[in-house]
Amino acid sequence: MRYHRPMATLHLICGLPGAGKTTLARRLERDLPGLRLTADEWMARIVGDGYDEVKRDAVEAVQWEIAARALILGVDVILENGFWTREERNNFREKASTLSASSKLHFLDVPRNELLRRLSLRNISLPPDTFTVTETQLNLWWNAFEPPTQDEL
Repeated sequence: MRYHRPMATLHLICGLPGAGKTTLARRLERDLPGLRLTADEWMARIVGDGYDEVKRDAVEAVQWEIAARALILGVDVILENGFWTREERNNFREKASTLSASSKLHFLDVPRNELLRRLSLRNISLPPDTFTVTETQLNLWWNAFEPPTQDEL
């Protein structure tokens, strides 16, 4: 008797800091259910510095290995990496496809002034496993961010 596994879905949570990515990812984790992997949480708990790009790359690589295994097993996966560029989003869609998994992009489109308001409140009393984000940082990231186009959604 051959077991038929369900097709899993890779959920990509796309948005800038303060957009609500963690809130959405936690809701999906509960409601699907699915495996939620968030680099910021691992960076906070293991590295202690959310801005070490070399270690972040290593954390995200390990998280992808875990995500890939879960997708192969038929478990939905929620990646909360921000996915700021089209190239990165396409790369993860392709990876999911090679594992016979589908993918879904969740884009949290929040105006810059609202992001600043939310981040100001968050910075006053940082939730666990998050990092301070300054207005200067947000401005840099705002300019680097490539919002998904209609064909990606």
